[in-house]
Amino acid sequence: MRQLHDWKGSVTPESMTPQLLTDYGQSCGHVLARAHARSGDRIAIAGYLGGGEAADIAFTRFAEAYAQQNEQDYATLREAVAAGRVAAESDL
Repeated sequence: MRQLHDWKGSVTPESMTPQLLTDYGQSCGHVLARAHARSGDRIAIAGYLGGGEAADIAFTRFAEAYAQQNEQDYATLREAVAAGRVAAESDL
């Protein structure tokens, strides 16, 4: 949906059920990804990336590094929760 007027809406994540918050997050991610995917000139991007595997390899390396960082961050969070430095709830 394209906003043509200043009709801003808002949500209160604190009042959402875990499932609704998950659905909302997925919807936001989908809309953002689609907006970014459509924001460039696909012909120019394809020409820039070329026909080889260089872009595929770069994207794969980035995704793997990102996943590894995410795992490290989660481990750090779990350690902080276990040590009492951070409060967290589970099984919501």
